[in-house]
Amino acid sequence: MTPRAADRARYDRATSHLDAPVAIVDLEAFDANADDLVRRAARKPIRVASKSVRCRALLERVLAREGFAGIMSFTLDESLWLARAGFEDVLLAYPSADRAGFAALAGDEKLAAAVTVMIDDPAQLELIDHARNGGAEEIRVCLELDTSLWLLGGRVRIGARRSPLREPAQLAELARSVARRPGFRLVGLMAYEGHVAGVGDALGGRPLRSRAIRLMQTAARKELAARRAAVVRAVRAVAPDLEFVNGGGTGSVQHTAAEEAVTEIAAGSGLYVPRLFDDYTSFDGRPAALFAQPVVRRPGVGVVTVLGGGYPASGAPGRDRLPVPYLPEGLRYDPREGPGEVQTPLLGSAADDLLIGDKVWFRHAKAGELCERFDRLHLVEGDRITASVPTYRGEGQTFL
Repeated sequence: MTPRAADRARYDRATSHLDAPVAIVDLEAFDANADDLVRRAARKPIRVASKSVRCRALLERVLAREGFAGIMSFTLDESLWLARAGFEDVLLAYPSADRAGFAALAGDEKLAAAVTVMIDDPAQLELIDHARNGGAEEIRVCLELDTSLWLLGGRVRIGARRSPLREPAQLAELARSVARRPGFRLVGLMAYEGHVAGVGDALGGRPLRSRAIRLMQTAARKELAARRAAVVRAVRAVAPDLEFVNGGGTGSVQHTAAEEAVTEIAAGSGLYVPRLFDDYTSFDGRPAALFAQPVVRRPGVGVVTVLGGGYPASGAPGRDRLPVPYLPEGLRYDPREGPGEVQTPLLGSAADDLLIGDKVWFRHAKAGELCERFDRLHLVEGDRITASVPTYRGEGQTFL
């Protein structure tokens, strides 16, 4: 029996009393992935990206482990919800225009102490001030640095279009804007190098493209390390009490941790290890989050149909955004249909061994987005479910 076949047997036994669709997290794999992140971070604390987990119980589990500290959230509403639930260090990773949220933040001492908001433009400070509604609490802010790699004098850009702030002088000027404005305190700097941390460099069957990605990422890491260090020096000259400099992502943990200027690493997807993280040379994680769909039809030889399964991930549309049939091994989509809204045909010789009611296990393309489809995660240890915990959706929270 192959390791994957053994996993399938375990998961089927653990969920034999549950009807699919069903979602699980293998806690042994989850914990092993957490340990690997800590090893790669080389004693720098890891701030957990909540969008990649979207389950309070699992956020609590990983934050109880040595090497993890704080949450990186994705909306202000989520940040406040987590702070009210007792999480004491929440960094909002994206600017917000949630005026009601800012009013709540400015009016509550506990929330203001727990939540740090992201800015990259003085206009965002103006918006926050106008939203205070009488709240006088000091707002903790973090500046975001653009990490993209510019080639050919800026005519070619590689990386996400996030912050407009790129050069040390730009960050220092915004830091001075914060310092001059009553009611705000600059506490952090963030730089997420998604073109390094979030792009696989070992694409199956595409050696030339993989080589080109590795060359790009090597150049990007070198350029960013020098620029990030200069930015940190410039910002610390304005705000010497800066509490943290956050960088990285699951695919670049060890590289970013090696930079002296970085004080903490962000990671989250590496806990679940979705399919988009199969194509990396920098680490080798264990799939921990899966979902199962039931076989409901057997249309013919070499084909079964499962219920649902059309759960595409965000990002530029493409086959890499689709869930992948994982267990049993050897199943694939019908290229004329793909994963469907209410049914999904699957092809392959493994189909002939499946009966009506059997489970087919899938891996989502991305991590936390799986939790937007399920209200509960069943936690598997060995071949037993030891707990069932709500996702954000299961707690009635849909932040985006």
